[in-house]
Amino acid sequence: MSEHWQQGAIITLEITDLNDQGEGVGRFAQRVVFVPDTVPGDYLQARLLHVKPRYAYGKLLHLLTPSPHRVKPPCILARDCGGCQWQHIDYAYQLTAKHNQIYQALTRIGGLVDPPVQPVVANDQPLAYRNKVTYALGVNQAGDIKAGFYEKHSHKIVNLNQCPVQDQTFNALLQGIKKDIHKQGWSIYNEQTQQGDLRYLGLRIGRRTGEVLITLVTTRLSLPRLEKQARQWQATYPQVVGVCVHVNPHPGNAIFAGTTHCIWGRDYLWEEFCGLRWQIRPDTFFQVNTEQAERLVDTLKNGLHLQGQECILDAYCGIGTLSLPLARHVRKIIGLEVQPQAMAQAQCNAQVNGITHAEFYCGRVEELLPQWAAQADILLLDPPRKGCDPQVIDFLITHPVERLIYISCNPATLARDLGRLCTHSTYVLERVIPFDFFPQTHHVESVSWLRRGR
Repeated sequence: MSEHWQQGAIITLEITDLNDQGEGVGRFAQRVVFVPDTVPGDYLQARLLHVKPRYAYGKLLHLLTPSPHRVKPPCILARDCGGCQWQHIDYAYQLTAKHNQIYQALTRIGGLVDPPVQPVVANDQPLAYRNKVTYALGVNQAGDIKAGFYEKHSHKIVNLNQCPVQDQTFNALLQGIKKDIHKQGWSIYNEQTQQGDLRYLGLRIGRRTGEVLITLVTTRLSLPRLEKQARQWQATYPQVVGVCVHVNPHPGNAIFAGTTHCIWGRDYLWEEFCGLRWQIRPDTFFQVNTEQAERLVDTLKNGLHLQGQECILDAYCGIGTLSLPLARHVRKIIGLEVQPQAMAQAQCNAQVNGITHAEFYCGRVEELLPQWAAQADILLLDPPRKGCDPQVIDFLITHPVERLIYISCNPATLARDLGRLCTHSTYVLERVIPFDFFPQTHHVESVSWLRRGR
């Protein structure tokens, strides 16, 4: 079998699982093979790539027997585009796979025994759900503007004129703005030479209000005729309430790493979320799936059984997405946020909604938490994908809170942190509720409910 375990070899195997990157997993000669664009139950031929002694990555060549969970992708570019991984998997099985992803992470990484993971809260609308998109910009050989997402594992742009997972309002804007950029003759940034102006096109919509922001990410602020073009966009697309430029001259993959300037209209849109009004700017972190985020907040509200006397400490609070909707049901909200702009927006959103018993403090959670934890009846943790800083977990182990809610978008770092928190029964994990915020992808959100151990 050794002659078959080398780069370029063609093998036959069955896919039996999915890994945490959404790739199919099969076995050949007691070795593991990862094959993207496959589904458990597929029987196929694959060409081996990147061969290692105990595992390899393969490319799907021929589908010999398709899995019963395989479906025709709604997008003709799904095989190439890196925006989605799972359009070829039926939605019911996507939910099963996401539940398994969290369960396996908690057992294998966190060391938890039979963790109480509930069924995934499904999305009623598994297509056309994204309220924000950011397209990379490029130029094809004919000189036409390309806009889209990167091909898997590359920086090659897959040109799009429409996308089935984004809010369908964006389709007409995408097609028209591409043509207008070409007409204006604005230069497109080249990653290799680091020359050119336009890098990305961002679109954001208020799902409840219909208001739209257009944002051009550029290397410099001055683009000829930009203000005139911005006015033309508003005249063509009445739902557009603002056109912004985000200046980011720094090489690298970070998109919103500079400063935002409003060229015409407003630098924010209004959105209605959980009964409140919100100002959301081009670079604001706000969940891309409005409807599922509302379900998550409702789950928090119903599951916490708030009596009106609680103090909620919202760590990594952002613009207050989780805690402000709970404000009317509690005595006090304290928010901790490292980004000054997000904290300022949280304060603004509280003021807009007449919420006077919410306080927000700017700084690193690991530094601010010891100062405020003693006041909290309930602690909300909603860290970025990298999870909590180890100092945060250290503090919560030595200074346990009565009730802790951990919201996560990364099962691996969730498992790492819960594994530590539940060691020696410092905390008891009562339940984990997964939410499908990102249909057609392998990503999954979850809410974990913990109480202090006795």
